Amino acid sequence: MGTSTRATVAESELESAIPERVDANSSRRTVNGVELHVVTAGDRADPLVVLLHGFPEYWYEWRTQIAPLVDAGYRVLVPDQRGYNRSEKPDGVRAYRTAELARDVVALIATEERDAAHVVGHDWGGVVAWYLACRFPGAVDRLAVVNAPHPTAYRRQLLANLEQLRRSWYAVCFQLPWLPEFACRYDEYHLLERALRETAAPGTFTETDLARYRRSWSRTRALTGMLNWYRAATRYPPIPAIDRVAAPTLVVWGEDDSALIPALAVDSAAFCAEHRLEILPGVSHWVPHEEPERLTELLLEHARVA
Repeated sequence: MGTSTRATVAESELESAIPERVDANSSRRTVNGVELHVVTAGDRADPLVVLLHGFPEYWYEWRTQIAPLVDAGYRVLVPDQRGYNRSEKPDGVRAYRTAELARDVVALIATEERDAAHVVGHDWGGVVAWYLACRFPGAVDRLAVVNAPHPTAYRRQLLANLEQLRRSWYAVCFQLPWLPEFACRYDEYHLLERALRETAAPGTFTETDLARYRRSWSRTRALTGMLNWYRAATRYPPIPAIDRVAAPTLVVWGEDDSALIPALAVDSAAFCAEHRLEILPGVSHWVPHEEPERLTELLLEHARVA
């Protein structure tokens, strides 16, 4: 698999998001047949941490965690996952099956000449992380998931819990062709912007943040790539060969998540052989933005446990 080191993000963009003391770089790496844009930081010899963003974000979601992880002695990789921002956006729904998304991460880890990494995921990045730990356990040293349900736990709650089914209405709407793209693009991405603003604590997303997100959403075929994650999950449900997670796991959950019921946190942790569950009262789905210092503290504690 090839690795290209040519810059793909203006230096000013990285510098404005990541402290100057951190030597962060932007590159493109070909993994699992797709080209991903990746932000890297830290010494290549240090233990590896991979941070996986969710919908409708991109690598920028993890900007607050990068410097503390590097300062603590970790090598950090933060990709734009396939379909997002500056990464490749393959055609067709099938290309966005969770199995393929997980293989992207396995191949990305291999570009660092490693077999495994500490893997952290939020939202859809968390779903990929769960699947990765079940389907490719050898690739995950330690797992941390933020407001993302284990696939089996989520499936069971959808079937048994009307409240979770009600909260998942938007995912059904996303199955339609072209109309979701039109709705998301309308009025300068007002729907996506509102989805961030109105489900988070006031002031969580600044105007600068939203301008960056609008730019990422405006890239050619980005909206379709992002929405195809939802379409593929419905057409090709992510059912790993095993449900159990062997890697030591941290589950962090903002209790005021408007899309996912808190019971999913408990149910998901139950699939782990060894776990720590941290439920954050009064915090929404957007934990990395609302409680960045607390989340960083939890991630570092989890990574350091021998």
